[in-house]
Amino acid sequence: MVWAIWMGRGLEQFPDAHRAGYAVYSNTSLALYDAFVLGLTNRLIWRCPSRHMIDLYNNHLSADHLDVGVGTGFFPHRATYPVSNPKVTLLDPNVHCLQKAAGRIRRYGPLTVQADALVPWPSSLGRFGSIALSYLLHCLPGPLSEKAVIFDHLLPHLADDGTVFGATILQGNGPRSAAARQLMRLYNRKGVFSNEYDTMEGLEAELSRRFTRVELKPIGCVALFSARSPRT
Repeated sequence: MVWAIWMGRGLEQFPDAHRAGYAVYSNTSLALYDAFVLGLTNRLIWRCPSRHMIDLYNNHLSADHLDVGVGTGFFPHRATYPVSNPKVTLLDPNVHCLQKAAGRIRRYGPLTVQADALVPWPSSLGRFGSIALSYLLHCLPGPLSEKAVIFDHLLPHLADDGTVFGATILQGNGPRSAAARQLMRLYNRKGVFSNEYDTMEGLEAELSRRFTRVELKPIGCVALFSARSPRT
C-alpha cells in the first residue's frame, strides 16, 4: 500500500464550511456504513439498491481510476476492473475513510490522497481514465451551482477519453416517500447532507456546461450520472 504525502493530517487543515459532510465519518460510523447506508437505507429509503451503483462502476471503470469521497471503499472493492492490476487512487479529506477504503482494496496497492475536493486538487495528482464521485455531491455544502466547482477541479485530471461518473441523492420533484423526506430533512439540518435544492435538472445543467456527452438515470431518490468529452 502506498500512502501519499498528504496522509494523516487532521481535518482542521480544511475549510470549516466543508467539514460537516465528512467529519461525521469515524471508525465507529464506518463500521456501520455498509449495512445501514448501502444496505438498508439504499434499498428501503432511497429506493436505489447498491447493485445499481456497482453496475455503474462496472460500466465506466478504467485501468487508471480515481475515487473521490471514498466512504468505506465498498464500490472500488466490489466492482470489476477492465484489467487485473488497475492503478487506483483514493482522494478524501477524512483519514478514517482513506484508511478503511485503502485497507479494503489493499490488493491493488492504492495511492491515498488526503485533500478537500472543493479546492483545487494537487497538481501532481495526475490524470485518470475514470473518476468516480459516489454519494459525494449531496454531502457538499451549498447549491449545485456552487458545489459543481468540483467538476472544474477534476477536468485537468481527466484523460481526454476519460469518464466522470457517480451517484447523488436528490430532492426536487423526485419520488420521495415520507421516510425519505424525513431522513433528508434530518441530515440537512445536521449538515451531513446539503441537497435541499438539488434536482435532476440542476445536475444535468451543471454537467452539460462542462461536457458534451452526459447521461443521467434516476432510480428512486438517486441520480446515476456519467459524463465525458469535456467542452473546450
